[in-house]
Amino acid sequence: MSSASDLLTIGKITGTHGIRGMVKVYLYSGDDSTLRAADELILRRSDGRQQTISILGLQGHGRKTLLTLKGCGSINEALPLVGGELLVRRDQFPEPDEDEYYWADLIGLRVVTDDGADLGTLREIIETGSNDVYVVQGREKEFLIPALDDVVRDIDLEAGTMTVALLDGLLDL
Repeated sequence: MSSASDLLTIGKITGTHGIRGMVKVYLYSGDDSTLRAADELILRRSDGRQQTISILGLQGHGRKTLLTLKGCGSINEALPLVGGELLVRRDQFPEPDEDEYYWADLIGLRVVTDDGADLGTLREIIETGSNDVYVVQGREKEFLIPALDDVVRDIDLEAGTMTVALLDGLLDL
């Protein structure tokens, strides 16, 4: 099995669907491309146990995704999976387009202003519909930084930094 650092959590099984063992999955990114690219998943059950699973079928269902999993042919086999998280090996992720990043790569970056002030560490990303919002935890305060081209000037994954240009009044919120 892969090491913990090679695995990224992509979603959670939130329920069952029908009586034939399908499960409903909430994907954290809202995008199923990673799930479609994966040849296998790791299921981390609520009790911490992990197992490798294979996807037999996948379809959209509103804001959720329905999965048919190998070895899960009835509602009785699906019920114990509810609450479990789905993880994917990093090498199974499709390559992001230029100037696109996986959330997992952004979490933990040091966020600095374009004039060198250290704002803190990117701890969370909130999806708002129009644009994401980066939650940056500073020493004394939390900052909400909109993920807009005119705000986020540079992301350097090797250096572990994100450089932002602050809009007037942004730090006063």
